[in-house]
Amino acid sequence: MKKSLLSVVLASAMTAAVLSGCGSSDASAESSAAQSVSSVSDAAAEETSGASAAVFGDSETSAADSAVSASSGQASSEADGAFTDPAGNEITLPDEVNSIVSMAPSNTRILIDLGLADKITACDTYSEMYYGDQLTEDIPTFDMMQPDQEQIAALNPDLVLTTGMSYSQGDDVYASVREAGVCVADIPTAETLAEIGSDIEFIGKCTGEEEKAENIVSEMNDSINKMKELGSTIDVGPLKSVLLVTSTPTADYPTIYAAGSDTYIDEIITDLGCINAAATDSGEQWPALTEEAAVSLNPDVIISTDTYTENVVDTWLSMEGWENVNAIKNKEVYLLKYSNELNQPNQHVVSAMVEMAKDIYPDVYKDLEDPFDGTASESEEN
Repeated sequence: MKKSLLSVVLASAMTAAVLSGCGSSDASAESSAAQSVSSVSDAAAEETSGASAAVFGDSETSAADSAVSASSGQASSEADGAFTDPAGNEITLPDEVNSIVSMAPSNTRILIDLGLADKITACDTYSEMYYGDQLTEDIPTFDMMQPDQEQIAALNPDLVLTTGMSYSQGDDVYASVREAGVCVADIPTAETLAEIGSDIEFIGKCTGEEEKAENIVSEMNDSINKMKELGSTIDVGPLKSVLLVTSTPTADYPTIYAAGSDTYIDEIITDLGCINAAATDSGEQWPALTEEAAVSLNPDVIISTDTYTENVVDTWLSMEGWENVNAIKNKEVYLLKYSNELNQPNQHVVSAMVEMAKDIYPDVYKDLEDPFDGTASESEEN
């Protein structure tokens, strides 16, 4: 498939799966959580970091086959509004885009930063949860995985922006919307930072905000390149190994979900001058680890995006059997403040990247500034 989740709300989706199983048997709850991760473990997400994720399903196309940059994505002349979306589908935009249905929080955040919040006439439930305070009050909301196609078509939007997570079960859940003549653009969750930039530019092109989108991507890339440059100069001994986890093991739910290979989170960890402890030669993107397997990795740093567990850092530091793990011994366990940003593939992953950099190598990145600082929504801060 092209792209990964997190990324769309991976952490939220996985945690929701675990919580939804609390009233059932341990076995069924574990199964529910595992099924959720297999279909969402991309954003987050994103979508999510993560935990936050794109969809890892056979129904998705490969990154090589479907990666399309905004600058080269036109299927025909722009005059007739014809483009190729990031999933490789030919779409035709109306002359003006004044009504948008955004079906992923990552896309909603991009639209808001492009100054288009007032054009969002409906959204998915995660977008409403995270960014409802920045959208028009009481707009319709839809389930990302099973949207009400009839109602979406009845809204007669100019554009529907989707996420790869919606296709994780192999079905086109927007088939009826397309048949109604609505322009539906599919944006699979990004697996790389470059794909995030291309998706931002694609949305800018669709909405007539190319210049704003290009400026956002330029600012994003400048910051990432600066961190990558600093990361390449680290010479303080063996590079630190980092285990980024989206869940905290308990007696009832002992599985630990971690960011593995071939995701933009893996790229972030590497760019910061670190080793991804959960990366494997098999390329598994979101490995489900037993505690024994996680302990054997002996990470130097543990970064958690689990915002649901109370006192999560203290919980990790006091876990039995982890006493000899470097991250525990040296108390290098951190809860990521910008967990939502990491899980949702858009320019705000930079905020999470800056935070991670300062946690892992504070001396190296002490003067680093976040160009997107202060733009988190109130719903994320509270």
